[in-house]
Amino acid sequence: MTRAAVVGAGSWGTTYAKVLSDASTPVSLWARRPEVVEAIRDRRENAQYLPGVRLPADLAASGDPAEALAAAEIVAFALPSQTLRENIAAMRDAIPRDATLVSLMKGVEVGTDKRMSEVIAEVADVPLDQVVVVSGPNLAREIAEAQPTATVVAGTDADRTLAVQQATTNAYFRPYTNSDVVGCELGGAVKNVIAVACGVAVGLGYGDNTVATLITRGLAETARLGAALGADPMTFAGLAGLGDLAATCMSPLSRNRGFGERLGRGQSVEEAIAHTVQTAEAVKSCRSILDLAHKHDVEMPITAGVVRVVYGGMTVAEMTTQLMSRELKPE
Repeated sequence: MTRAAVVGAGSWGTTYAKVLSDASTPVSLWARRPEVVEAIRDRRENAQYLPGVRLPADLAASGDPAEALAAAEIVAFALPSQTLRENIAAMRDAIPRDATLVSLMKGVEVGTDKRMSEVIAEVADVPLDQVVVVSGPNLAREIAEAQPTATVVAGTDADRTLAVQQATTNAYFRPYTNSDVVGCELGGAVKNVIAVACGVAVGLGYGDNTVATLITRGLAETARLGAALGADPMTFAGLAGLGDLAATCMSPLSRNRGFGERLGRGQSVEEAIAHTVQTAEAVKSCRSILDLAHKHDVEMPITAGVVRVVYGGMTVAEMTTQLMSRELKPE
């Protein structure tokens, strides 16, 4: 039987470990803080991130990477994208050499503009085809409550991709396979930025037309960047593209949308960050995504607007005016 480990006990890492356990895959969850390990072991709950969700009795937890990762054939990483590199470096010796490494993160690394699968392969010193990506409309709380959802497992090694698919399939979680790692990762990363813009619109009091406009035009700029990087255009019409984008932009459970809403209601960037309970990946990834776009001469006006608000001192009202006054062109 395939054994799995999940590194990172935030809401998504804990949820993914529950998905594995509910699929009858033995799994161990690594948590940095001893009190989280204790709560999962003794009370079967991660009260900080998933209060009220009962975790499976056979879901193991450990604060020791060597113990958590021992004999794992699948190792999934659910860490903030900008700390992924240092975390993997710190536990590299504990990672089984032939394990399939799974990226659950949705971001682009600041400074290198690398996708998360590239960071994992580089730091863990494994070939890229040993890394698999999971992406889709996967709001952690809903999945933890066993609400039906689907996702994409993307990898270039068909056997590894299939193994992850089989290890996570259960009554409420349906994974589809895909070989387009680039497209799935870009869809997951850029949607966080578009969700900030949608949150701004909601915070300003705008309605569904505005949000639908941002989702649609956000999908267009995601697809442009994907095309420049060699992604399959059809990926962006699927779960890792439109599916993930719609869920993140429309749901009040989305941290990135919530961050944008606070900006739209008049909070400063610093205040909005302070009131965001977990990491809003777009706050840092928006810059690296825009850098990636510039490198490939791709126009991404919504992403550029979010970057200017977060880092350039632009007001949300000015961002709205700038987006609406751009040169007219065919769709």
